[in-house]
Amino acid sequence: MDQNRDGFIDKEDLKDTYASLGKTNVKDEELDAMLQEASGPINFTTFLNMFGEKLTGTDAEETILNAFKMLDPEGKGSINKDYIKRLLMSQADKMTTEEVDQMLQFAKIDAAGNLDYKALSYVLTHGEEKEE
Repeated sequence: MDQNRDGFIDKEDLKDTYASLGKTNVKDEELDAMLQEASGPINFTTFLNMFGEKLTGTDAEETILNAFKMLDPEGKGSINKDYIKRLLMSQADKMTTEEVDQMLQFAKIDAAGNLDYKALSYVLTHGEEKEE
């Protein structure tokens, strides 16, 4: 989605995304309305939260959690940080190093380099955890 790779999704990114899907007649008003749904600039985390809100009949946290569970056949609740980074940067809609690092800044990573995907799923769907 971040076609210009600046870390944020803007009107031009939306136009480019629609064009890549074959829809070239999207009105500026429609794009502006989409962008106004966010409370500020749309980065990766904001996008995931907005996307999660749009999923009807589905718990966004459960959906993200199930995706991570597919990469954790032993059910440990964690995935190696370097493994998930390689996957996100090499599969399907490849993410940049900056995009992955932006996501990982919210992740709990233990001394062995394992990412707690349950905690990350919560943060992605409910916002950053408040420190006590």
